[in-house]
Amino acid sequence: MERRMHAPALDFAALRRELGLTEDFPDAVRAEAERTADRYAAARVDRTDLELVTIDPPGSKDLDQALRVQSDGDGFLVHYAIADVAALVAPGGAIDEESRRRGQTVYFPDGNVPLHPRELSENAGSLLPDLDRAAVLWTIGVDGDGNTGEVHVQRATVRSRARLDYAGVSADHAAGRLHPAIAGLPGFGATRSRWALDRGAVQLDLPDQEVVPAGPGHSRRWTLRLAPRTEVDKWNEQVSLLTGMCAGAMMFDAGLGLLRTLPAASGEAVDELRAVAANLRVPWPDGASPGEFLAGLTPGEPSTLALMSAGLRLMRGAGYRALGAGEQTPPVDKSVHAGVGGLYAHVTAPLRRLADRFATEACLSIAAGEAAPDWVAAALPDLGSIMSGSDSVSSTAARKSIDLAEATVLADQLGARFGATVMRDADGKRPAEIFIPEPAVVGPCAPAPSAGSECTVTVTAADPAAGTIAFAEVPE
Repeated sequence: MERRMHAPALDFAALRRELGLTEDFPDAVRAEAERTADRYAAARVDRTDLELVTIDPPGSKDLDQALRVQSDGDGFLVHYAIADVAALVAPGGAIDEESRRRGQTVYFPDGNVPLHPRELSENAGSLLPDLDRAAVLWTIGVDGDGNTGEVHVQRATVRSRARLDYAGVSADHAAGRLHPAIAGLPGFGATRSRWALDRGAVQLDLPDQEVVPAGPGHSRRWTLRLAPRTEVDKWNEQVSLLTGMCAGAMMFDAGLGLLRTLPAASGEAVDELRAVAANLRVPWPDGASPGEFLAGLTPGEPSTLALMSAGLRLMRGAGYRALGAGEQTPPVDKSVHAGVGGLYAHVTAPLRRLADRFATEACLSIAAGEAAPDWVAAALPDLGSIMSGSDSVSSTAARKSIDLAEATVLADQLGARFGATVMRDADGKRPAEIFIPEPAVVGPCAPAPSAGSECTVTVTAADPAAGTIAFAEVPE
């Protein structure tokens, strides 16, 4: 029998306290942020002539990247301006010390805990439109097959022409009125995606759950939905991946920097994916890599959701590898990121991720044929552990936010029935996992039919205090 009770309120502030996170900065850090100035103004070239735009979620203020993507013969010319955070953060200063403690910006449904004070991340350092800003400008040529040509990186002054968002760019593309700065983005994105798949990359198109305001007319303040993932998201992502791969190759060749690594998927993980495909009667084309198989699935099919979920097991073991620090550069097969099909480094989000500031500075030094600054070389050995720790905190914050929201939204729905898709079969350690589209909830279900099946389930448990939910299949 269905049992309803009052739905409790969501308290993300309590979750922040549990994780030891605070938006507040020490007075010395705030004071330094308020008086920050460009330390490299004299060495900067003026590239305000470039027509650049930013593409970010609506309301974003910490704008790390501005781009221009144009057709160039049968290929493309990419300009990618990255906020020059190193120019605004003094090595050894209060901001530097605090950012090393934090590691990265951590996101919650009701806001974020920033890496840097907002005076820097959302004002002086952000690539806001119609303002001259300090940037590190990457200029990258790409041929018609997706291969990288000439790569240049330098400090520059840039000016974004517009702050765009993914939905708006999608609508503009559909209407044939893309902003001139990104006229080449669709062709570039498709070309680089094919290039990556040819090299064994795995591009999982599994949308994220997000907690959003429920809107007027709803009894709850929050609900869950699948985060919209448009073609524009994928094209824009390819610009960042291209730049990160160029940075990774530069660092590896020079033996200096910080790589983001991921080992090739284990044979066991590939076998598991093949077994799920066989159980779902989804054919695996002869000779197709796991990435090519996943990319060829039909969007919207229940079997696709189950297979993309199983594909997550291909992406285990991500880490960081410092280059330099007196150590011999490891072989390339121990340094690549299998998910992107090559060497890779984080350099495109320095307002939100600590490692990018140091990795970018390493690339600038390599490009100029100079030794890296002492503050960069000294930081490299510890950056991987700092980033791994903050990655863990960020992942925990995201997971617990979703768990809390799911349990809270379903707390007054005990006994309610929902249509669901089985994402994962039960095994010896875990029950089956199901997905409900409205509200967008993923949870354990026992009993349940096989992965890829559609079924009706009922809510059997929802505990906001523990952040747990459970379902059972309703027999037809």
